[in-house]
Amino acid sequence: MAEPSFEDRPDVSNVAWSDVVHFIRQLSHDLRNHLNAIELQSAYISELERDDEIKGEIKRLREMISGLTSTLQSLSNAVSAVKPNLISYPATDFMEDLREKINRDFAGETAEINWNVQLGDAMLSIDPQLLQETFIELFANALRHNRSNGVLVATAKIDNKRFLFMLEEPKDRFDLPTDNWAREPLHKISQGHYGLGLNRVRAIVEAHGGELYAQHDPEHSTLITRLSLPLEGERRISGC
Repeated sequence: MAEPSFEDRPDVSNVAWSDVVHFIRQLSHDLRNHLNAIELQSAYISELERDDEIKGEIKRLREMISGLTSTLQSLSNAVSAVKPNLISYPATDFMEDLREKINRDFAGETAEINWNVQLGDAMLSIDPQLLQETFIELFANALRHNRSNGVLVATAKIDNKRFLFMLEEPKDRFDLPTDNWAREPLHKISQGHYGLGLNRVRAIVEAHGGELYAQHDPEHSTLITRLSLPLEGERRISGC
């Protein structure tokens, strides 16, 4: 029987993102169940084993299983619907908390960041944990992906009754389009990275009534990411 031609095969290029999300979450759930069963069996074997060398190998095996389980959980979280629990939060306090988190997570690299924070007594209505996740992703990308020589410049200020954050990173060469920035999940995939980080950032920002966009300034060899949020009391629900 002849192999069906490319033209005869069903077109899957327009699969709904909701179906992709459901598939990823279900597959992750199923695989984690299997890994949990393997981990339990490994723990049982470790209890039976008396040889210290073999017990050490079993311990390393369990650590590998735990790492893979965490990766699958992170993948599932990355495509989950964003449902922020909003609370009042001083913008200045949020940025101070963020800087402490950056200092911990990127120890040894924070000298590469120039901060300019001028927020006064502005208040935000945010989910601090979720929103902090977005900033960590932005800094991780800026510090570790194709950065040219030079420091990052992080600016936070109030602009037209909105919280505005700008991250400027040196980029001598940058040929990616920014029209659909953070709106192309799974577009760029590599080992351990699945092209979901920026899409997750955008989803969190928009769930807060905010906006995320980027542009490359070739004259100054700089990629500028802008994230804006409404101040407390200024938030508008999309579609209303």
